[in-house]
Amino acid sequence: MEKPVVAFLGLGLMGSGMARRLLEAGLLNTVFNRSHDKTASFGAAGVRVASSPRDAAAGATVIISMVADDAAARSLWLGERGALAGAAPGTVCIESSTVSVNWVRELAAAAATRRCELLDAPVTGSRTHAAAGELNFLVGGAAATLEKVRPVLAAMSKTITLLGPSGSGAMVKLVNNFVCGVQVAALAQAVSLLERSGLDRAKALPVLTEGAPGSPLVRTVAARMTAPDYTPNFLLRLMAKDLEYAAREGARFSLELTTAAAALALFQRGLAAGMGDKDMAAVVEPLRRESGTPH
Repeated sequence: MEKPVVAFLGLGLMGSGMARRLLEAGLLNTVFNRSHDKTASFGAAGVRVASSPRDAAAGATVIISMVADDAAARSLWLGERGALAGAAPGTVCIESSTVSVNWVRELAAAAATRRCELLDAPVTGSRTHAAAGELNFLVGGAAATLEKVRPVLAAMSKTITLLGPSGSGAMVKLVNNFVCGVQVAALAQAVSLLERSGLDRAKALPVLTEGAPGSPLVRTVAARMTAPDYTPNFLLRLMAKDLEYAAREGARFSLELTTAAAALALFQRGLAAGMGDKDMAAVVEPLRRESGTPH
């Protein structure tokens, strides 16, 4: 592929960092975001700010979407104002949102009718990884299509892994986030149990964070829970969504993800407590409020 013409759709916590990396690499041409305020800094840097996803797709050879869920992604890609309506044949469409496998299949079929190529390429990593260009892309689709856009993904990432045909990236991302969500829910209950027991949390918690349970995720989230600091890195509501999507995938294969269900119940309590737009570490707060346990 000659130098790509890249349109980026969705400038949230993750998308803004990803788009900024493309801008710094000289690879970003157009942005679109539903709320116009998030496009201002890109417009000031000379990037074209599109009026709609369809407008963003005009002239693009690569279109990347990074939004919250299936519904948000569908609104960007489909319909009269959707990106596919403005995409030229041969355009590579990249769905980097954490979405369901069913949506990826629907989008792949819609892209094929436009003679476009689709990669599902969700990422692992948080807001800070996106800003630093250290994401890990989990890719589903054709190897040849990936090679066409590898330089684009490389500008935003540490690793790029082709996992199989269309839908493979989405599936592995949901499995990844399901395991992460279970860890965070278990940690929230562990922290709450330590606090309610009257133990010295500062002495007891390192047994977990520095011992066998101490994954990088557990160590990072434990620090946020104990600070407490719920500045968003990964939104609580999005983890709840990912757990729900993963449970649906399990059901599709006649596998009940019981640990995902238990974690989802705890995250839903966080949503009910108004914590949806805080970092997922805030899932511990409903447990604290129940007992009146101080931080």
